[in-house]
Amino acid sequence: MDDTAHRSAPNDPSQPGASRPDAPQPVAPPRAASRPVPPRHGAWGYDPSAGARWVPEPDKRPGRTAFQRDRARVLHSAALRRLAGTTQVVAPMRSDFPRTRLTHSLECAQVGRELGASLGCDPDLVETGCLAHDLGHPPFGHTGEEALDQAAAACGGFEGNAQSLRILTRLEPKRFAPAGEPPARLAPWPGRSVGLNLSRAALDAATKYPWARGGHPTDPASTKYGVYADDLPVFRWLRSGAPADRKCFEATVMDWSDDVAYSTHDVEDGLQAGHIDPAALRSAEERTELFKIAERYAGDAGAEELGEALDRLQGQEWWPRGYDGSARARAGLKDLTSQLIGRFCLAAEQATRARYGPGPLTRYAAELVVPREVRLECAVLKAVAVRYVMQRDEQAQLRSRQRIVIAELADRLIATAPHGLDPVFAALHEDADDDRAALRAVIDQIATLTDASALALHARLVEGR
Repeated sequence: MDDTAHRSAPNDPSQPGASRPDAPQPVAPPRAASRPVPPRHGAWGYDPSAGARWVPEPDKRPGRTAFQRDRARVLHSAALRRLAGTTQVVAPMRSDFPRTRLTHSLECAQVGRELGASLGCDPDLVETGCLAHDLGHPPFGHTGEEALDQAAAACGGFEGNAQSLRILTRLEPKRFAPAGEPPARLAPWPGRSVGLNLSRAALDAATKYPWARGGHPTDPASTKYGVYADDLPVFRWLRSGAPADRKCFEATVMDWSDDVAYSTHDVEDGLQAGHIDPAALRSAEERTELFKIAERYAGDAGAEELGEALDRLQGQEWWPRGYDGSARARAGLKDLTSQLIGRFCLAAEQATRARYGPGPLTRYAAELVVPREVRLECAVLKAVAVRYVMQRDEQAQLRSRQRIVIAELADRLIATAPHGLDPVFAALHEDADDDRAALRAVIDQIATLTDASALALHARLVEGR
């Protein structure tokens, strides 16, 4: 996603989704005098394989593309609704109108839809990837993710992105594989849930890390991965024909939209809550500590370059000089986020167009190009949110308590399962072929809880209240 990204192979028109930068936009045959009929498999510019589903199913209502159906399925899913009760930065119910994982996902989707459309992607496809990218986040956000990873060590660990794929292809009940049919190579399990049964391209667009644990292309020790071992069959299907370890173009748009949305909105929330003082960002001592954090997100940059990035932002007329809670100050915060989102997205759009030309860019025909200067500005904003919002003493104490809640819940449910599990997960536990699969059913149960339901279940099962 950075400015060192390069075209790894010639743009082969036979490759799914490939398009030449100088090729004209495909023209659809007319339905009537002027309105084109969308193809059944997806949108213009996409190979039919992009719209394929793991379990084939007929269209219920002709006229919709495969990607419009995908978007509707994610939008109406229980997994997406659950994110309304899952921590983003400030825990739900701990302040007035906090952002949650749901509002973040909606904001990410709005950013991604417009950025993707400007580059020739199908907007419904990119929006689906953005809406789905955080479905696997457990209660308490990254704190819960770390605690569940420890609890799940015996069955391969836990990772929010891998859990998202599991929800989309297994846990969210929408479609089942036909019963009684012998499974073909890479086919789904007969009679078992295949989740939302999204198209191949939609699942790929939601896959931020297209490799299993330990398979990071440059850092085998990385804790980031996108698929568990027992979900590899569907993963191999959705990645059929894809270059190894390379995200599809729509996923790179989703990834950058995610960075843009949370870096800008987390800073907005921190300013409005009074945790961030813009004047403090001019202090040499504060900047030193801030840039140590920013290096986590931009490890190839030093303090001098990060300082230049912060200076560029502070030099803009829309950068806040203070915040007093007035209507004018609130409007200023909204303008701040608008300006930042526009700045970050326009820079990526222009840099990508400069490299690949004016044609539609889809699937594996290109990689999103984000200029280094903009990447560093985004990294600095992330660091501001971490230092002044997430690293507050109150938050550190809260996270410690949340880790204990998840660990104790896991211990109790592992010891008593299937008692305490919801019917869906109790059935998975009883049908498990081995201890690893049984443990995974317990982890799946905990991962689907909201912050409030995790606390309530802990109070009932562990505290006896």
